[in-house]
Amino acid sequence: MNFASVLLGTPQKQERGEFAGDISSVERLRVLTYIIYGMTAETMIRKVVSIMPKVKVNDIQVYYEVHGQGFPLIMIMGLAGNLDWWDPRMIQELSEKFKLVVFDNRGAGRTDVSDRRYTIKLFAEDTAGLMDALEISRAHVFGISMGGMIAQELVLSYPKKVEKLVLCSTNCGGRKSVLPSGKVLEMLMADRSAPSPEEMARMMIPLVFTEDFIKKNPDFVELAIQQILRAPISKEAFMGQLKAIMEFNTFDRLSQIRAPALILHGKRDILVPPENGSILAKAIPNAKLVYFENSAHGLIEEMEKMIRVLLDFLA
Repeated sequence: MNFASVLLGTPQKQERGEFAGDISSVERLRVLTYIIYGMTAETMIRKVVSIMPKVKVNDIQVYYEVHGQGFPLIMIMGLAGNLDWWDPRMIQELSEKFKLVVFDNRGAGRTDVSDRRYTIKLFAEDTAGLMDALEISRAHVFGISMGGMIAQELVLSYPKKVEKLVLCSTNCGGRKSVLPSGKVLEMLMADRSAPSPEEMARMMIPLVFTEDFIKKNPDFVELAIQQILRAPISKEAFMGQLKAIMEFNTFDRLSQIRAPALILHGKRDILVPPENGSILAKAIPNAKLVYFENSAHGLIEEMEKMIRVLLDFLA
């Protein structure tokens, strides 16, 4: 077996900016790199990152990856997140069916920060620009949390670019949306200059996983923290993204959406309360709503079920 191909993809894929979609977990990467290459996963990650592509989009360089082949599926990450935050099971299973494009939003991960005022519309323009740069005229679009807001703005501003729309753990913004509790808002608005990046990551874990999941899956939680720490967002970029979310509002335009839409939401989501899923489903014509009874914000608790629902919708 050519282990380099397992980790990095074939030379043909690398030339196209595509990388292996069959890595089942970050832990597998950790073990393989240490045994085969005699280096830690962190060292290998730095080497891999150095050859992964960026492309000019509007006024910034956007960092992205392409996994698999087929009809394009654009995945848009949420507040403070980057492409490292996607569950490896999603990357693996979706890349078997689609040409999966994941990327770091403006200000997050390895994409440029820029001095422009952040808005959800600007992030949607970045997404559309990335599609143009990759010569993708039309795609399925999946957005989670803030990424779902970006996806809404994308389909409203560029309807011809979106074949099917999936909105996960998100809301429409404005007065029609349901806000989280005061305690959760306080955690989001906490001063990010005093705690270390790891302390901030640990503070965020209860916002995205259920308490039961955290207790029963300590190894997974630690892995998630390491993913968060790999390319953490700056305080300034975080506040810029957060302000963009606070100014976002699509409710009055949602009736204009014509793309088939799927709404996914966890019933135990404390970051974006589950009532927001119903609000979106009622406002978007013919939208399908699926709740996950035991899941919080990231739907990690029922990931396999979520992937099945997603694949059925995109088929």
